Order: sequence, then C-alpha cells, then structure tokens
Amino acid sequence: MEVVLFKDVLVIFSLAIGVLLICQRLKLPTVVGFLLTGILAGPYGFGLISAIHEVEVLAEIGVVLLLFTIGVEFSLKEFVRMKKSVVLGGSLQVILTFLLSFAIAVQLGRPFNEAVFIGFFISLSSTAIVLKILQEKAQFDSPHGRMALAVLI
Repeated sequence: MEVVLFKDVLVIFSLAIGVLLICQRLKLPTVVGFLLTGILAGPYGFGLISAIHEVEVLAEIGVVLLLFTIGVEFSLKEFVRMKKSVVLGGSLQVILTFLLSFAIAVQLGRPFNEAVFIGFFISLSSTAIVLKILQEKAQFDSPHGRMALAVLI
C-alpha cells in the first residue's frame, strides 16, 4: 500500500510541476494550478491516482498546515480591533456567496439538498483560496490583506 501512495504522490508532484509552469506562463495563481492538477489526476480526470483516500488525508493535512501558517502570522489583538469587519463582513461574505452559489446550482438543475451543500462548500472554500493567494503575494500586512483576512476568518 505504501508503494502505491508513493507512486501517486510522485505522479501528483510531477503533474503539478507541468501544470504550475503553464499557469505561471499564463500569470495564473498557483492555487488554480493545484486545482487543475487535482482535476486532471483525480478519478474524474485521467484517473492517475489509485490511493484516493490516502491522498485526501494528505491534502487535509496540507490545509491544516496552511491554516496554521496563517495563524502564526495573524495577531489576536488586531483580530479583536477589527471585530466589526470580522462579524459583519464575514457574515455577509458567507451569506452572499452561499446564496449566489445555491442559486446557480438550482438553475443548473441540482436537487435542493445538493444545492445547499454546494452553496456552503463554495462559501467556505473561498477562504482557503484567498488566504493562500494573500500568503503567496506577502500581502497579509497590507490594509486590503488585513481586511480580507478579517472578513474571511
């Protein structure tokens, strides 16, 4: 089983290098490259990986480490200072993103419960994507970076 996981990780990294090089040439964020790599390598793409559950566990660990890194760079004092932006902006971001995603899913013919799931999934996953982009561009300390961080958290 370990050999299969190693092979799958090697395939993912190799594919990611190629996809990220293309994304860099097109001036696309690396997050887009990683999403495309997952789509291409996954079971609904070319089916290049076979230890899907194990790769999912590794991906969850990666998200946890990303959030930990963001937490290390984040000041609790500043978080409290921006509490109005955190509560109001964060709530609006989740609600509006959910409603828009839900409406699009319903228009595309998805069942109600699936549309609800899609709405919440997109409203919450946008946080990790934007935070990764802010981290890549070292914009946590900029005014717009702090505001985006407050709203997304």
